Amino acid sequence: MEQNLKLIDEDDKILHYPSKYERLVGRLIYLTVTKPDIVYLIRTLSQFMNTPRKPHWEATLWVLRYTKGTLGQGLFLPYENNLTLNAYCDSNWGGCRATRRSISGYCVFLGSSLISWKSKKQTNVSRSSVEEEYKAMTNTCL
Repeated sequence: MEQNLKLIDEDDKILHYPSKYERLVGRLIYLTVTKPDIVYLIRTLSQFMNTPRKPHWEATLWVLRYTKGTLGQGLFLPYENNLTLNAYCDSNWGGCRATRRSISGYCVFLGSSLISWKSKKQTNVSRSSVEEEYKAMTNTCL
């Protein structure tokens, strides 16, 4: 999606045929198993399933164009790999514009292969960015 694009529930008129949006986002959810680069986008778009609007539909079409352009890319698990385990985490404090809750995520690599990842909206509103970073590190280690 566009950088700094913030989708909200009151952006534009509701789509006349929301079933198209629901079916398309539902199908894109299955792609997230092998394409972790679109997980955040699909999670964001699936929040608007009850009242999809024109900006949500346009963002979904952008994901389709992006996916079409990156067909040869995805998870790759090589036969020979070193066995070092690396984990990375990050969060954005107050990232959800509607609820002001933070979104944190992590990814774990075994050698050069991605083996685990997760992106999650926190259940509570954090009081500081440091608190949010600690929550992200805790979720990574669990």
